[in-house]
Amino acid sequence: MNVVFLSPHFPPNFYPFCVRLRELGATVLGMADEPAEWLRPELRASLTEYYRVANMECYDDLLRGLGHLTARHGRLHRLDSLSEHWLDTESRLREDFNIPGLRPGQIDRARRKSRMKEVFVRAGIPCARGHRCRDAETVRCFIRDVGYPVVAKPDVGVGAANTYKLTSDAELEAFLANGLPADYMIEEFVAGAIVTYDGLADRDGRIVFDASLRYSRGVMEVVNEDSDIWYVADRDIPEDLAEFGRLLVEGFDLRERFFHFEFFRLPDGSLKALEVNLRPPGGLTVDMWNYQNDADIFRAWASLVVTGECSMPNERPWYCAYVGRKHRMTYSLGHEEVVRRLGALLVHEQPVNDVFSAAIGNHGYILRAARLDDIEAAAELIQRRA
Repeated sequence: MNVVFLSPHFPPNFYPFCVRLRELGATVLGMADEPAEWLRPELRASLTEYYRVANMECYDDLLRGLGHLTARHGRLHRLDSLSEHWLDTESRLREDFNIPGLRPGQIDRARRKSRMKEVFVRAGIPCARGHRCRDAETVRCFIRDVGYPVVAKPDVGVGAANTYKLTSDAELEAFLANGLPADYMIEEFVAGAIVTYDGLADRDGRIVFDASLRYSRGVMEVVNEDSDIWYVADRDIPEDLAEFGRLLVEGFDLRERFFHFEFFRLPDGSLKALEVNLRPPGGLTVDMWNYQNDADIFRAWASLVVTGECSMPNERPWYCAYVGRKHRMTYSLGHEEVVRRLGALLVHEQPVNDVFSAAIGNHGYILRAARLDDIEAAAELIQRRA
């Protein structure tokens, strides 16, 4: 089986996906604009061939690269990166080379927040009222109907980039001062805690692994306020969350695919859908899954791709949390003291790539414990300000 992995070096913690594919017998073909000698040794060793393109954003360069790989290795059976940035590009390449997987029509439903809402409604899942707006007057009309506060976010966007909470006419006019740079989704503000339903679906659309995250606060607030965040992978998944997740896997017809669905848990206990992502959660979450289950999600995905079978322990014997810190902040404990005080609770720590630092910090700590109280106390210790 020939598997093309786009940008196999990024994010840095995803390189084991290629390593496991190779271990399970796949011919792994990497393609990116990174010099080959800059790839980490384990990744280079897993690639049968690495094709360097001049510019990953140039579609013609990618077409030529896949043409070269096809000529050298024969039919390409899979193509992926497992990253948000390349979803559109991957879908076009799959269509042009007749490679199984998500195609442009399916991607559009999951990339555009306005299209996501259509799926939510068809699936019978509550969601915030929203409207896709292309001009200032449409924005004003919608706000007249729903009132403040509202959230303004690009209809196609990643994370909380260029996302704003608007609470008054003054904030609205400041937001509109230079016009809308792209189609924007304007939604009523929902007061609730963010929870996720994440996992992996097999070739028949069955969920073969699932997990759930709870966040200390919203990513939008963290980015806009340049503050801290931590989040925990729960041991138990509420049935209403799992049911909505199953409905979305079916609604988006996901097969052989990771997913990351976000919801609001409202004060009254009900759920409202926020958005969907057809990829693993960001940051170090895939590593958290491994620590939580004493397992190897990289091998589970690779086995699903190569053999169609997936075996991933999913008992969740541990709570596992990510806790981030930002360089600009002064904390009561230095890094070395944090490591010493946490002891066995700390299973991993590392610097965070600058691409992700606005959302999850410049340095990340992964904690693991059987009791949630221990996790919460450790997270408070790490992020305690001086």
